[in-house]
Amino acid sequence: MPDQAIPTHLFAQILARVHAACVALAGEDTLPEGVDLSRIVVEPPKDASHGDMATNAAMVLAKDAKAKPRDLAEKIAEKLRAEDQIAEVVIAGPGFINLTLKPAVWAQALRAVLDAGASYGRSRIGGAEKVNVEYVSANPTGPMHVGHCRGAVFGDALANLLETAGYDVTREYYINDAGAQVDVLARSAFLRYREALGEPIGEIPEGLYPGDYLVPVGTALAAEHGPALKEMTEPQLLSAVRAKAIAMMMEMIRADLAALAITHEVFFSERSLIEGERNRVADTIDFLRAKGDVYQGRLPPPKGAPVEDYEDREQTLFRATAYGDDVDRPLLKSDGSYTYFASDIAYHKVKFDAGFGNMVDVWGADHGGYIKRMQAAITAVTGGEGALDVKIVQLVRLLRNGEPVKMSKRSGDFVTLREVVDEVGSDAVRFMMLFRKNDAVLDFDLAKVIEQSKDNPVFYVQYGHARGHSIFRNAKEAFPDLPDATEDRIAFLKAADVERLTDPVELDLLRRLALFPRTIEAAALAHEPHRVAFYLYDLASEFHALWTRGRDLPHLRFIINNDAEITKARLAMVQGVVSVLASGLAILGVTAPDEMR
Repeated sequence: MPDQAIPTHLFAQILARVHAACVALAGEDTLPEGVDLSRIVVEPPKDASHGDMATNAAMVLAKDAKAKPRDLAEKIAEKLRAEDQIAEVVIAGPGFINLTLKPAVWAQALRAVLDAGASYGRSRIGGAEKVNVEYVSANPTGPMHVGHCRGAVFGDALANLLETAGYDVTREYYINDAGAQVDVLARSAFLRYREALGEPIGEIPEGLYPGDYLVPVGTALAAEHGPALKEMTEPQLLSAVRAKAIAMMMEMIRADLAALAITHEVFFSERSLIEGERNRVADTIDFLRAKGDVYQGRLPPPKGAPVEDYEDREQTLFRATAYGDDVDRPLLKSDGSYTYFASDIAYHKVKFDAGFGNMVDVWGADHGGYIKRMQAAITAVTGGEGALDVKIVQLVRLLRNGEPVKMSKRSGDFVTLREVVDEVGSDAVRFMMLFRKNDAVLDFDLAKVIEQSKDNPVFYVQYGHARGHSIFRNAKEAFPDLPDATEDRIAFLKAADVERLTDPVELDLLRRLALFPRTIEAAALAHEPHRVAFYLYDLASEFHALWTRGRDLPHLRFIINNDAEITKARLAMVQGVVSVLASGLAILGVTAPDEMR
């Protein structure tokens, strides 16, 4: 949507007032002209009793002002007390400034939700900057398992979040179609090919992939080649079988991802780095060598734990220690082939050369030790102009009523992503994979995620959206003209006298709605989509609590038959909740049902 259609949200408005106060002080020589205001934040205070918002302005500018933070805070506070939106300014602790806003501000915030509709929460902070989010990138050697599922959902939600915040996002999948693992795949598929020709193959030998998912690959190879593969040399048959097996595995992986509504714009082949028009890995090594970042040398023996790629020989090394890594890193193996690290450097240089200075990689828990060397390499190949943020997704423990789930017959040694999605649905999988910080281990209980209770977050949030629509249906008696279509209903409710929403619980709900755009921005900048899931749960909880309170206190019910104006105002508030829940769930890739079935 065009930038001009994105309104400035309330937190940004107050931040602008704080900036204006500081600029005014610069004009009075309290602060230097052109002082850096970028470090100032306006955020909700940790303790709600301290007000509606808090700013660190005096804390971060005290050094520039050559003053004590509390003294500077007094001068900033004096300016802010004159602002028409602010009811009270209090200085706390060493110099934090707490702000309480006037009640009318919250009515204005609700109007902002109604005016923006589905656009509420969108932001310009990304500035249309190109960002590449690479996620999943599972080896094409079999179906995806539940661990891949978490990375897939996280990466997809992060891409959605960044788009909402104004970035130009490309979703990418790196196909690891080179190296030993795809040769093992080819040998495993060749065994199934022989089986399809009627040969007895006995037990699958150790070291090959045992899952039944390779049976269709063997059948397809037999139909395409007949017995001809058996007459080929090993390099010839491995090449033919590998290509077919990878193609069929990627087709299966795409189908598994589609079950979670996940698609990628780019599928990049590792093999293409070497076998394309140019050898990109060789080019990258030459590029680094010309910069003095590649040399021939011998690494000292590792201290403590063994290093997986250590070899006691003179070899081609990347000078990683010059860029913050602990040790220099090999680029060529003893047989002359490239290390995985060399290919990864080349791959990320390809991204940077395509205009992606901002790169995000989503990796599994077992790759944490690889981060420092890759960030060193990114600094080297981009001249410090590129940035790589690696997000680690921790393990998923799959349970059923608290008990570990047994392995899958189809895969041979793990539970597949598709089995989990087929059992509990995409919505439960996506929301629950995001309802915990990505770097914390996740317990995923197949029984609990489909419970219809407050203890099941995805149900509770979706039920909030459905409850809002139920209230609209019930309001038809009081307002027969209340439209069913969302845009028409919002237009109808914009005329509501929302200043009548004065109960403390109502105001708390409006405060929560006003927080949504800032939550989006903060989550996007931190690359943490779980913040959106947490926010939605809090919003739904407050909405359900207000509905429950109306059962005990009739004057707080959403529909008051003898007071059309307060009813209309509360329906406007419900619309605000419904709109934000729908927008937030869309970022997470979760549906927002009008009814729970």
